[in-house]
Amino acid sequence: MDYLLQGMFGERSLTKVAGIFLLRAQAESALEQLRNRAGLDRSQVRLLRPEDADTSHGELFGRAVEPESEGVARTLVQTHVVGGFAGAVLGVALFLWLSRADNPLVASSPVVAFVAIVGFGITFGLLAAGLLALRPDHILLISRLRTALRENRWAVVVHPVNRAQTAKAKQVLEEVQAEVVSTA
Repeated sequence: MDYLLQGMFGERSLTKVAGIFLLRAQAESALEQLRNRAGLDRSQVRLLRPEDADTSHGELFGRAVEPESEGVARTLVQTHVVGGFAGAVLGVALFLWLSRADNPLVASSPVVAFVAIVGFGITFGLLAAGLLALRPDHILLISRLRTALRENRWAVVVHPVNRAQTAKAKQVLEEVQAEVVSTA
């Protein structure tokens, strides 16, 4: 399943895991434990300070939470290609089903019906792809992190690349008494 999702999305890290802490020392300790015990690279773990929630530091916040800007662009393209293709296939399947059922609207003007049904299939596929590309799960995590940082709390953001790293990161953050927030 991870392989299929990686093919649809252009990012290496599809899941984000974050730990929220009251004190800087707790966050820094968790950061080191994640690097040592969870086998994460330096680039996969980011420390966010309360100052990072400010608008002047907005770019830093964005890079810490969504560091793969090229991957996000690939995600936009790939999800729309897959969504449009899937919508076209479903549209053709619906047209064939309706024509075999001798639907009078399809039988009376098959070309117009084909264009309309497949066109709507593609449209709905592209709309679904747009929803997927927006990553609503990431928006919830970003909102929670920004709120915590504005409350003068510290956060550690982890970008695991597989399920094993995700599970290990969550385990380590729970062991150090962090408030754990994740996208999956």
